[in-house]
Amino acid sequence: MKKLADILYKADLLEITGSTDIAIKSIIFDSRDVEKGCLFVAVTGTNVDGHSYIDKAIAKGAIAIVCEKLPENISSNITYVKVKSSSYSLGVISSNFFDNPSEKLKLIGITGTNGKTTVATLLHKMFMKMGEKSGLLSTVCNKIGEREIESSHTTPDAVSLNKLLKQMTEEGCTHCFMEVSSHSVVQNRIAGLFFSGGVFTNLSQDHLDYHKTFKDYLLAKKGFFDILPATAFAVTNVDDKNGWIMLQNTKAGKYSYSLHSMADYRAKIVDNSASGLGLEVMGVEAWFKLVGRFNAYNILAIFSTACLLGKNKNETLKILSGLDAIEGRFQLLVSPDKINCIVDYAHTPDALENVLKTLIEINQNKNNKIITVFGCGGNRDALKRPLMGSVATRYSHQVIITTDNPRFEDPDTITQDILNGIEKNARKKTLTILNRKEAIKTACSIASPGDVILVAGKGHEKYQEINGIKHHFDDYELLLEIFGLET
Repeated sequence: MKKLADILYKADLLEITGSTDIAIKSIIFDSRDVEKGCLFVAVTGTNVDGHSYIDKAIAKGAIAIVCEKLPENISSNITYVKVKSSSYSLGVISSNFFDNPSEKLKLIGITGTNGKTTVATLLHKMFMKMGEKSGLLSTVCNKIGEREIESSHTTPDAVSLNKLLKQMTEEGCTHCFMEVSSHSVVQNRIAGLFFSGGVFTNLSQDHLDYHKTFKDYLLAKKGFFDILPATAFAVTNVDDKNGWIMLQNTKAGKYSYSLHSMADYRAKIVDNSASGLGLEVMGVEAWFKLVGRFNAYNILAIFSTACLLGKNKNETLKILSGLDAIEGRFQLLVSPDKINCIVDYAHTPDALENVLKTLIEINQNKNNKIITVFGCGGNRDALKRPLMGSVATRYSHQVIITTDNPRFEDPDTITQDILNGIEKNARKKTLTILNRKEAIKTACSIASPGDVILVAGKGHEKYQEINGIKHHFDDYELLLEIFGLET
């Protein structure tokens, strides 16, 4: 338990009614979870306004309320704290409640459209191999050391986030590597956290269903760097046209990495093949198991971050060269008759283009076909759908359009949006098979030895979300089943 007065430190307070000399058992922002002795924070969300549930929260036992608008009827035995932003205050209060755990380890945030999961996950693996017990907060999973904790969002809510960081500090973690989504910045889920460093990977179109314009999306990513303290470092990919924009207003130390430009951390590709990447990194040649030019940037992001955290250059390259690609990111499966299958999370036009270009680069026999199976998520950015259709047909010999996670949207509508981006003369090499299982089976049946099947969009996901229900579905597992391979 913590005194209310203590956990309100640095929250943007406007007015307090009642006593702050009371013990708070927990912090709750969902009225369904309210318990006796808690502080209820009324947050205005995308779909629900927590202010509508203040009376319900009090009836269930909340003893203090944080809100942006005071209710008309004030209870004399309840403390009301009026703030400028409930979502921002929730982050600050949560951090205080859990003893500001982000200040007790080195918290590194990784943001960008693509590459966040690979960079965060491999940094975690590498630092563990260096003897630094570390935490991981990612799209795929959360980890405390080697112990895995299920993940449901790219960035957890502020209370869950600080609770996890508190567990990490209690279990001896010295570092935590965390994906920072654009949503989490705008929704203040990272408010109150103390970052030791920030990493920018790249920026391309995504999430415009939420941010509405690309400029707003860019500013959301930039917002992360704007809150970094002067004691932190900020390292950016300057080969991306938005790389320097990210660092314009940051107080943090500014650093850069690049394959083509002048930068603090540089590399060049010596060899790019199906078995991996040969890079010259800061004058040292090394071989990596990761495949493709886009992974050369991920390797540089990891390398520069490790160096900025004080790690030896040669040790970093040695350990990094031994790390495998992560699940669902350019994950290779070869069938008994030598059909190459790639499962990848690519769900943006840029990511899909990067993967397909890599397949073309490493394809030694130009007679081998590239067959792409993909769809687009429902109730998400519809503007990227025609762009992905255009990319898929431009770089593939055959494209099978199918469902991804249609959610509550009509799959036919999603498919038509994709087709709208495909030129008429390219439509002859497209098939539409809405059943994802049948689409993947069809790709396997028309492939010949040496061909490449790219199954894109879902990667590590083990489900397909249809009308609010998550059905078990695993692209990689299905491919193993089709080819009679062991799981």
